[in-house]
Amino acid sequence: MRQTGIPAASSRLAAIDARWRLEPIEAFDNAFWDGAGHMFFGDGDGQLLTQTTKGLDVIGHELTHGVTQHEANLTYSGQSGALNESISDVFGSLVKQFHLNQAADQADWLIGADIVGPQLAPALRSMKAPGTANPHDNQPADMDHYVQTAQDNGGVHINSGIPNHAFYVVATTIGSNAWQAPGVIWYDALTDPQLQSAATFSSFAIITLRHARIRFGSASAEAGAVQAGWDAVKVPVR
Repeated sequence: MRQTGIPAASSRLAAIDARWRLEPIEAFDNAFWDGAGHMFFGDGDGQLLTQTTKGLDVIGHELTHGVTQHEANLTYSGQSGALNESISDVFGSLVKQFHLNQAADQADWLIGADIVGPQLAPALRSMKAPGTANPHDNQPADMDHYVQTAQDNGGVHINSGIPNHAFYVVATTIGSNAWQAPGVIWYDALTDPQLQSAATFSSFAIITLRHARIRFGSASAEAGAVQAGWDAVKVPVR
């Protein structure tokens, strides 16, 4: 299951299927896309999470898992799984920024700030500063601190901090609205047939740079920002 990174605390679920049917829930500390056309949203135990449908970025995150599954089918483990999680964070954040009409430099770049309880405050993740979102946040911000682990499907919720931060750097370097040039570049990469299900950070980075050059020009500010973003997290794109 593609999750927010918080383990399930109850068997009672809220299910939203392709027909948007809502079912009662209690004290379920998670939200996830099940890979079969359903999104599940818990209302939290009040300590780890609160009502997960309060987070527009979280809803966008889970919806994006469905898009990713059908566009790229990124394998949910290791770097491809971390890319899967990161792409959901990127577009979840863009949904929130679009709703609030925030430019990249105005956004908080936090994921889940509206759904966390006191034990995970102020947020689940930070794209601006991975590893600082809450006292338990252990996300790395660059490849020097990549976490090798067998847990969490090879650290998909941990190492997603690296491509998350790359996107943050790209968006703030370009400026203005992140759902415009940066979001378009990332979506172009996600839907590129050359993106393999076992993609690495580097292979995805190369595709994003290629699309930035195709769409905006090889010497464009946008292409330069994409290069700077991946350089900042020490992912090779050359």
